[in-house]
Amino acid sequence: MQRARHTTHLALKQTADITGLPLVTPRIPSEMQTGRYAVLIMILSLLQILEKDEYHRRMNEDNLQHAPDFVIKPRSHTVWEKQCVRLHCTVTGWPEPRVVWYKNNVTIDPMAHPGKYKIENAFCSEYGVTFETHIVDKFGVSFGREGETMSLGCTVIIYPTIQRYQPEVQWFRDDVLLKPSKWTHMHWSGNHATLTLTHLNKEDEGLYTLRVTTKSGYETHSAYVFVRDAEAELEGAPTAPLDVQCQDANKDYVIVTWKQPAVDGGSTILGYFVDRCEVGTTHWIQCNDTPVKFARFPVTALVEGRSYIFRVRAVNRAGTSRPSRVSEPVAAMDPADRNLHALSPIIFITVKWAPCLCGDVNITLPGKPRDLAVTEATKNYVVLSWRPPGQRGHEGIMYYVEKCVAGTDSWQRVNTEIPVKSPRFALFDLSEGKSYRFRVRCCNSAGVGEPSEPTEATTVGDKLDIPSAPGRVVPTRNTDTSVVVSWEESRDAKELVGYYIEASLAGKNAWEPCNNKPVKGTRFVCHGLTTGDSYMFRVRALNAAGLSDYSQESEAIEVKAAIASPAPPYGITVLESVRDSMVLGWKQPTFIGGADITGYFVDYREVVDGVPGKWHEANIKAVSERAYRVTDLKENKFYQFQVRAANMAGVGIPSQPSDIFKCEEWTIAVPGPPYDLQLSEVRKHSLVVLWKPPVYQGRDPVNGYYIDIKEADAPEEDWKGVNEKATGKTYMKVCKLKEGVSYVFRVRAQNKAGVGKPSQVTEPVVAQTRPGTQEIVVNVDDEGVISMNFECTQMTADSQFVWCKNYEEITDSTRLTVETKAGKALYHYTPDLEDLGIYSCLVTHTDGVSASYTLTEEGLKDLLKISHDHKFPIIPLKSDLAVELLEKGRVRFWLQAEKISPNAKLDYVFNDNILTHGEKYKMNFDKNTGIIEMFMESLGPSDEGTYTFQLKDGKATNQSSLVLIGDVFDNLRKQSEFQRKEFFRKQGPHFVEFLSYEVTPECCVVLKCKISKKDQGIYKVIVKDDRGTDTSVLKLTDQGNSNSATPLKIQSTAEGIRLYTFVNYYNDELHVTWHYRDAAIAFTERIKSGVVGEQLWLQISEPTEKDKGKYAIEFFDGKGGVRRTVELSGQAAPSSFSFLPDRARVAGGLPDVVTIQEGKALNLTCNISGDPVPEVTWLKNERELVSDNHYILKFESGKFASFTITQVNTSDSGRYSILVKNKYGTESGDFTVSVFIPDDQDLAKAGKKDKK
Repeated sequence: MQRARHTTHLALKQTADITGLPLVTPRIPSEMQTGRYAVLIMILSLLQILEKDEYHRRMNEDNLQHAPDFVIKPRSHTVWEKQCVRLHCTVTGWPEPRVVWYKNNVTIDPMAHPGKYKIENAFCSEYGVTFETHIVDKFGVSFGREGETMSLGCTVIIYPTIQRYQPEVQWFRDDVLLKPSKWTHMHWSGNHATLTLTHLNKEDEGLYTLRVTTKSGYETHSAYVFVRDAEAELEGAPTAPLDVQCQDANKDYVIVTWKQPAVDGGSTILGYFVDRCEVGTTHWIQCNDTPVKFARFPVTALVEGRSYIFRVRAVNRAGTSRPSRVSEPVAAMDPADRNLHALSPIIFITVKWAPCLCGDVNITLPGKPRDLAVTEATKNYVVLSWRPPGQRGHEGIMYYVEKCVAGTDSWQRVNTEIPVKSPRFALFDLSEGKSYRFRVRCCNSAGVGEPSEPTEATTVGDKLDIPSAPGRVVPTRNTDTSVVVSWEESRDAKELVGYYIEASLAGKNAWEPCNNKPVKGTRFVCHGLTTGDSYMFRVRALNAAGLSDYSQESEAIEVKAAIASPAPPYGITVLESVRDSMVLGWKQPTFIGGADITGYFVDYREVVDGVPGKWHEANIKAVSERAYRVTDLKENKFYQFQVRAANMAGVGIPSQPSDIFKCEEWTIAVPGPPYDLQLSEVRKHSLVVLWKPPVYQGRDPVNGYYIDIKEADAPEEDWKGVNEKATGKTYMKVCKLKEGVSYVFRVRAQNKAGVGKPSQVTEPVVAQTRPGTQEIVVNVDDEGVISMNFECTQMTADSQFVWCKNYEEITDSTRLTVETKAGKALYHYTPDLEDLGIYSCLVTHTDGVSASYTLTEEGLKDLLKISHDHKFPIIPLKSDLAVELLEKGRVRFWLQAEKISPNAKLDYVFNDNILTHGEKYKMNFDKNTGIIEMFMESLGPSDEGTYTFQLKDGKATNQSSLVLIGDVFDNLRKQSEFQRKEFFRKQGPHFVEFLSYEVTPECCVVLKCKISKKDQGIYKVIVKDDRGTDTSVLKLTDQGNSNSATPLKIQSTAEGIRLYTFVNYYNDELHVTWHYRDAAIAFTERIKSGVVGEQLWLQISEPTEKDKGKYAIEFFDGKGGVRRTVELSGQAAPSSFSFLPDRARVAGGLPDVVTIQEGKALNLTCNISGDPVPEVTWLKNERELVSDNHYILKFESGKFASFTITQVNTSDSGRYSILVKNKYGTESGDFTVSVFIPDDQDLAKAGKKDKK
């Protein structure tokens, strides 16, 4: 018996392989399942086989094999996000080629993404004719109402006309192919295609597409059809639900789903009633007694084998809606039986049973079902699904489902009477809130098998939440009767069905639905609006659990005429060329379509022997700059390029093909041409030229630019330079133009090697001041606010003011405010010295309306003076209140105001008490300098506290306080008393250094002290104790006491270089001056001087080449002077100089810029020198890097530092630095890493190279 079954199966499989028809396995009668039999199979489908052979002969008349070939290749498409796109191609070959579609070199599997991809293959047998198809008399956006009839039609012209040739005419709704039904009728008359919707329902709303396909390609036309709700039978009742479907049909139940309506009638929908009707009758039965809120309901108590249709009604407080459109008929039967009935009886099998000598056959029990899971769980039902067991015997299997309450082991069989055939089962009558586990057993004639692994505990209840409200809603204009509405999708929404959009006239709050069928994307075109009116929009999301809250209302938008796609760019030129890539530049289109250009797309093709090849896309994502690097080119090959511009309306037509350029490495030392030249602020005698630096820098960085000018009609030899000295800026104002003359300009860049080739020539511009031209006016209002004002009378609805500083757009809004009122722009700010520069304002969507204003330091002072005169919010202070000690221990409190008028008033406050001028407090207020002072002869304990100076000048006030308490006050008081005592001590003979002793090597104790030189005379020392008294007299005169110094010497320190000398003696009266190149040195944080004992020194930290030269020290002791000099040079100086090898240095090896493809590895190495061996630190964007698996940092042999990124990504872009340091100095080296993402063609080429 087992051998017979195997023989039968092989015969059927061979038959199916020959015919290409489905394989059907016959069931052996139960009464013949035991005993010894042989099987004889007769195949009666010879007619189908002969028909298929005839089909093959007709398709391949020459009986030869033909390699696959693309007659029409897939074309590139640019579409809106969330829109459907159709890719079409025509392929020939025999045998019939197998067509596989790929995305990013990954095979597209429609089954893995149901509903997203749809692949259709139709083999064509027509040869020799190329058809041209044109669709005319097209249907447009249409509006209908439920219950009405609507027809859509187009006239189709196909050339050449071939008798009896019929193109394939197809109609689609939302990219789903329509088939003839009682709701849709289709007609083709030979030149006119018509689709009739016999009874409109909301399910009929959507995007309708007519596609006419010939062997040469296809043409399509699409338009949207809107279906409005029918009038409600009861006022205030909701509209009908839609899209009723039977999702899971079994022999005794059907799960019915639907979508909620967009209009609830003014009150919340309480729930839905589900009705059923047996096919062939007109009797409708309500299935649920109470309304259900969940848009999914199981209908039970069905009769097995009968067919049913369903409908749904919505209920609110006002009443019940009209019923929805009925569902498709569905039969109440086991899914396995339904699948068998669905198969066409194509293969007829006659089975004859005869005894055979093959022995008894043992029927084994089936194994355990696999992968049991709960696929759906609500408070009304739970749906289980599983996979058949791997061991299932040689006959069909059926299933028993068991359940138990979680936490127990009491299993109960659910389908006790009849086992189910399909691996899917729905359970009802479960207690809401309880948790259950489930398992499944297989059975056949041998018995019931082992149970499957049980599921995890499942709690009965609705687990689907209502989605959150959609995010920000943004309307944009589309046509004169429509608006494109975009929004942010609902966050964390599960089983999202779609969105409803509503519109209202601005300020009316009367909301009407824009769509009655949910849309799944986040973009929708709302049609049927009134031109010139302003509308607001809001959006709701929905799933089976219900509708979300409304989104926030959008900004109001006026319905205006549609914008157009931009004109093609022009003037394509090469900015840089290397072995495998070229950087292109181009000019902005002359017409941008009424909307800002959002980006550009570049195409290229290879030219071989003057014959151009096929166009290829260079970039998939639009680039915003008017320059782009085209990669993966071949060295020494010739290429042409074209560029397309894109705006909100879409992508424009491509530019004319460029000249033929050769891809080769540029090795010239001078820089390449600047690009993107623009002219602004055109006046009768001047204009401003702006440009961007060249991409190719040459051997050295660019250090300047030259601007050339000539009259537009003048010959090439009339070019002349505008500037004799190169400018380092990327803009220049050209003056001394002749009014009414047309000029053209070009720019050249230079580096150390010389001047490079010029840029492309600008378009001619006439030097004239157009009527209505305005200039920027600077104003200061009564509150002292400074503003720049620019007025434009040529603004459009989309025009905007763009403010720039030094012709770079201002983005920092922390110190400025930009305000636009009725064609007038105001730029409010509080200027200081950092704001000096050229301020310009450009008005977009105009014919170059622009102006500028130069803010100089003198002009800034005048503005600040005017602002100060208008308003005194605060008296500016140059310094806050401070304290210092003077001679005799006097204490000075002081501050300085920036400017004070003669009428200013001042109060001196101490601990909230106003002080007055008197014996203790001496006060001074210099209104010319703004210096305010208060003097105290000394400080006492009662002077501890807070000192405040309060100023008032007209409306302006200010104050500054100083707190002297605790240790701060005590230290200041002690210093004051000490200096006061010292002053009186030094009025007579006094010791500069007090008496001390020193023990000499000979063990002699030497007593010594130092006196001031001005106190020369006779000094007496008295020694006295109990034994007696002795005296010693010292005659101290000027003789032999002249000062002298050692030669000036150089010493290397960890900080840099120190110059020093020793003097015989040093005191306060010795005046010391340091000189560099015969000029007195101005001391800074880097260059300092000081005294240590008798040593006078000058410290130079971080010395550089500029510190070389002659240094001198001069000091004068009252009677004579001494001068010592030294020459500091590379040979004489110590190793602290950066130009000597001992200092830490980066010798070289690092590039300025590294451009690398994402996913590649980057390795850089540089040489390091210095003694001692420097410490090496790597930085990214000023932050220290640590060596890990991604960044590998090495420093080998004290000479070589390496930096490796194992696999770069876009986050690795940035500025990197290497920092080397030893005790003699620090040096750094910088470079920039730029990571780019390759396009699809780059990846494809890389994949081919890898395979090779």
